[in-house]
Amino acid sequence: MGLFNFEKLKEGLRRTRESFLGKIQNVISLKPVIDAEFLVYLEETLVSSDVGIATTERLINNLKTRSREERYDNAEDIRSVLKEEMEKLFAGDGLGDGSLQFDQKPHVVMIVGVNGVGKTTTVGKLAYIHRRAGQKVLIAAADTFRAASNEQLEIWAGRAGVRIVQHARQSPKGAGGQAHGADPAAVAFDALKSALSHGDDVLLIDTAGRLHTKVNLMEELKKIKRVLQKQIPEAPHEVLLVLDATTGQNAIMQARQFTDALGLTGLILTKLDGTAKGGIVFSISDELKIPVRYIGVGEGIDDLQPFDRKAFVEALFGE
Repeated sequence: MGLFNFEKLKEGLRRTRESFLGKIQNVISLKPVIDAEFLVYLEETLVSSDVGIATTERLINNLKTRSREERYDNAEDIRSVLKEEMEKLFAGDGLGDGSLQFDQKPHVVMIVGVNGVGKTTTVGKLAYIHRRAGQKVLIAAADTFRAASNEQLEIWAGRAGVRIVQHARQSPKGAGGQAHGADPAAVAFDALKSALSHGDDVLLIDTAGRLHTKVNLMEELKKIKRVLQKQIPEAPHEVLLVLDATTGQNAIMQARQFTDALGLTGLILTKLDGTAKGGIVFSISDELKIPVRYIGVGEGIDDLQPFDRKAFVEALFGE
């Protein structure tokens, strides 16, 4: 079974497409020429869809240049060049067809992000993607500050059919449970040790997500990285930031702070199906020069999609 589902992506972007593309299609149909009036209208539409001012200006300038050089004068040509230029806004490469091959095993992935963005759920969905690709997956429950988070992660690990490592505390009766305030780095260290001994292909590390303005959170995440490197110097191989697409431009501020502290390698945008302003995907990737790896277009376990820039733009245009 393939990892990518175009129809699911297309449906997930329906609200953005109806808001964004409806306006653009109207102006293209009424006036199929790239002139000053068209560009002003396009600029307003892009900004209102959370594409962002800087990214919008870059797109508009590229369209102006191509229009002068190539003289587009019909709706189909304008639509084609607009799609091409929108694709170019994405930094780096996504996951294309969803190929998940790694040079080193276990492939260690830290998942970071503030509380409420769907981080823990995303870890479960990522585990499902990797297991479905035939890989052995281990989850590390390193968000030790929220008992609910770890209970949720246990449920998702069960759904995905993968192992999970937690640190347990002993109650007066000797019952097990996640230790509130336990050392997250110790959980990550033990999980990596377990992954190495069991021959796991992928280790996914869920982390705490208290307010990103708190210095101690960033120091805690840096400590996790240092501890991982004691066993595998290159670890973590990926640091993926989960962002809630419905938060708009605030997501860019979060991304800046996490990348300054940790050196992000990729982004995961969740809840795209819940917003009419999916243009934030362009803005974040373009402004921060960080590739989008996955996008979430629903609540189901298979609703996390490997990101493909061409497919994303095609789905946005409803094609």
